Amino acid sequence: MKASKVSKVTTHVLQEMKLRQEKISMLTAYDYSMARIVDRSGIDVILVGDSAANVMAGHKTTLPITLNEMIYHASSVMRAVSRALVVVDLPFGTYQGNSREALLSAIRIMKESNANAVKLEGGKEILESVDRILSAGIPVMGHLGLTPQSINKFGTYVVRATHEEEAKKLVEDAHLLTEAGCFALVLEKIPAVLAEKVTREISIPTIGIGAGVQVDGQVLVIHDMLGINQDFSPRFLRRYHNLYEEIKHSVETYISDVKDQKFPNEREQY
Repeated sequence: MKASKVSKVTTHVLQEMKLRQEKISMLTAYDYSMARIVDRSGIDVILVGDSAANVMAGHKTTLPITLNEMIYHASSVMRAVSRALVVVDLPFGTYQGNSREALLSAIRIMKESNANAVKLEGGKEILESVDRILSAGIPVMGHLGLTPQSINKFGTYVVRATHEEEAKKLVEDAHLLTEAGCFALVLEKIPAVLAEKVTREISIPTIGIGAGVQVDGQVLVIHDMLGINQDFSPRFLRRYHNLYEEIKHSVETYISDVKDQKFPNEREQY
C-alpha cells in the first residue's frame, strides 16, 4: 500500500489511519540530507531518536546524548521535512523524576527545533511528566517494552514482558498513557501476542519494533535498515540494502583512482 495522500501528517491523521486499519510507517533520521530523502519517499513519521547516540556519535548506549544535541539533530531534520510528522526523543535525564524539568525540556525541543511532538520512555513512573508536557499542548508519544534508557536497570536488551507480572504492568501502563492523552505508543521488543492485545485494547496507534505484525505501524533505525550499521542484527531487523559494502567499495575505488591519477580526468578539471 502506498503512503497516504495527505500534504502533512498530523497526530489526527495517525488516529484516522488506525481507525481505517492503514499501517503507519516510521523511520529514524538525524540529519538534513537523510531526512529529505525519507520525507520525499512518503514516510508517515520520522523519529529523531536518541539512537543518534549510537549511530551518529558511536556511544554504546543512548544515555550520553544531551538535550542540546537532540535539538541540533531535530533542527536539521525539520529543515528538510514537509510531509512527515516529526517526533523527537527526550534524552535520558531530562524528564525522569522531575516533571518541571520534563516540561522545560519539551518546550526547548518544540521552540528551538520546531518539531511536532516528543517521545518519552516509561509508564506509570513518568506519568506526572507526561501530564505536565501535555498540559502545555505538546503532543506526546509513549514508549513501552524494551526502554533503552533503562539499560542499566534491566542489564540486558532481551525481550521484555515475557513473564505475566511484567506483561500485566505493560498493559496497565499502555492504558494509563492512553488515558493521559498520548497520541501514540511505541512497543519495543515484546511478544507479538502481547503487542496485539495492547493494540486491540487501546484507542491510540501502536508502533512496533520487534513486536510482531498486529500493531498499527512499524519503526526501524534507518542505519540498521539500510545496512550502514553492520554490528546490530536482532531477529526483528530486515535489511533492505547493504550500504556499508556499497559505500566502502565506492571509497576504495575513489582511493585507487586518486592514487593511479585516474581522477580527475580531462573533463573533470578547469
